[in-house]
Amino acid sequence: MSADPTYLHALAGECVDLVSRQFGRRLDLSPESLSTLDEVCADLLADGPLAEERLDLWWRLIGAYTGEVVVRAYAGEWVEHETSPGAPAVSALGVTGFPFGLAARVLDGEPYKSLASFVRALPAIAERAAGD
Repeated sequence: MSADPTYLHALAGECVDLVSRQFGRRLDLSPESLSTLDEVCADLLADGPLAEERLDLWWRLIGAYTGEVVVRAYAGEWVEHETSPGAPAVSALGVTGFPFGLAARVLDGEPYKSLASFVRALPAIAERAAGD
């Protein structure tokens, strides 16, 4: 998957549509909407791990949506990064973030992983990095 912003924006839109259809919840590309998406992820995993095809679909949609929220909230951009071949990263506030890596960890059911926390923490991470 490339860091093509048009494609990734379209994937984020598919996430909005699928969450609305399957879960009756509204996503609006705001940082606050990631709390709703965290709840959707918990619902997805309530019956156990996702099958491979379903996992791949949700990984793409959630990664793109989370990255698109960062791009919009912090005037960021989609970038390629050598540590995540095949999955674009986002660059915002002088920091590189990996929304697809985070989506994989959330969908794996890793404790204490949160899409909303990632976006809320980004300014503090950027501030700390700038101070180094």
